[in-house]
Amino acid sequence: MGVEYKAWPFREAQGLLPRFRQHPAAPVAFQTGFGPSGLPHIGTFAEVARTTWVRRAFEHLTHYPTRQIAFSDDMDGLRKVPLNLPNAEMLEAHLGRPLCSIPDPYGCCESYSAHMNGKLREFLSHYGFNYEFQSSNEAYTRGDFDAGLCILLEREAEVKAIVLPTLGEERQADWSPFFPICERCGRVYSTRVLACRPEEHALDYACDRADGRIPSCGHRGTLPITGGRVKVGWKVDWALRWYSYDIAYEMYGKDLIDSAKISGRIVKLMGKRPPHGFYYEMFLDEQGQKISKSVGKGVTVDAWIQYASLESLLFFLYQTPQRQRRLYWDVIPKSVDDYLAELRAYHGAPEEERPNHAIWHIHNMGREVPRFDTSVNYSLINNLIVGIGADEPGLIADFLERYDPSSRNYHATLMDLVAKGLNYYRDFVLPNKHYRRPTENEKRMFGELRERLAAYSGDDEKEMQAMPFEVARANGVEPAALFKAFYEVVFGQERGPRFGTFVKLVGKERAMELLGNAAS
Repeated sequence: MGVEYKAWPFREAQGLLPRFRQHPAAPVAFQTGFGPSGLPHIGTFAEVARTTWVRRAFEHLTHYPTRQIAFSDDMDGLRKVPLNLPNAEMLEAHLGRPLCSIPDPYGCCESYSAHMNGKLREFLSHYGFNYEFQSSNEAYTRGDFDAGLCILLEREAEVKAIVLPTLGEERQADWSPFFPICERCGRVYSTRVLACRPEEHALDYACDRADGRIPSCGHRGTLPITGGRVKVGWKVDWALRWYSYDIAYEMYGKDLIDSAKISGRIVKLMGKRPPHGFYYEMFLDEQGQKISKSVGKGVTVDAWIQYASLESLLFFLYQTPQRQRRLYWDVIPKSVDDYLAELRAYHGAPEEERPNHAIWHIHNMGREVPRFDTSVNYSLINNLIVGIGADEPGLIADFLERYDPSSRNYHATLMDLVAKGLNYYRDFVLPNKHYRRPTENEKRMFGELRERLAAYSGDDEKEMQAMPFEVARANGVEPAALFKAFYEVVFGQERGPRFGTFVKLVGKERAMELLGNAAS
């Protein structure tokens, strides 16, 4: 019996199979899109990672050659100035111009989009993704889209029939699939098409559109649709890419489902099949708002890897892509622990079942899977850091290796976890600590708990965990109330580690010292 592949990248890859009744003559093309109006953020990273997993699953099933295109729409015009970029006044003067023709606000690259594209390429290459970068400006100028543009010009009325019903009444009057770039002022959103000339592969236009804060210069002229002098609007542009590069697979955010349907109808009109598509839900920031690259809110990839491994981020991104999830600092500890637990489970799974594990996908089809067979995890490390109040990685590692000697076999990984745990503690735990003074009744209970611990000669976690319950019952107090008091008085926070685990981790002497201080 063959292996049943249940993991979502395999389900996606299997959905792509009906397109190929025989071995393809050219590599099967997967595409991801990037809008370089702002710096690449974690949504960009997620789309490339998830597409990579589907691509690898497809290769595993078929052994067909593939390629992955990271497409940057740098011919798009700047509609508003992002809040998180410098030189806002300079950018304001270039509103409406293609991103590839606006100066770099950082002053280090040849254009606005060159800066953002450079960051994207650096971003993706640094994390080891296999992709081909494609700039929209280069594609239009080079002639990649010429054949498709000519088809669109010939069938402009039919394209309009698809798109116009989806637009508001005020936009329908002079909408065209084409956006000429004004020869005089260089703007793209200030122009409108006056007449199409399919036999000449050209169009007449006027730069007189009133489009909010984007000025127009009043120029009129005729432009060829080739050579990068004219671009097409978003939904048409998406179809043009699919047509020109024979894209077989592309995923997109849930907010683009309707756009994908319209682009699919357009590419069919042009004579080709739309790609197999997959929508994913958007990440939310701390306030429950969609993460935006123009505002710069939420967790970035670079920020995540200060506090946790890249693999833990990939594991987070792998999970339930069609479910909306909050992506903020407090998800990091659980994500690391979930990743480490899955890593342990993976090595215990039969070989044939491993492709159904997230680990197989995030570690290059199971080719580079590390080991970490120890009970130590990120939460345990954070609890230890809180408990001993030390900022010395070597000392913390010594405690952990005494707690679980098997962790010595993974010293390098352990030290990395400790270093990142300390970063997390300094930035997110320490600033939010609020110690309170204990009540007289709490002092007495802490003293009794210290006495029980002093009289105990063993080191069994379960037996030590039972002690706070016994003290609470003896004093007619709910155990939860005693634990809460212990965390608030000793740790300065509302939650904390299991008492038995904590004592074994830091040692009886340190635990008794903390209880003695709390009881005094």
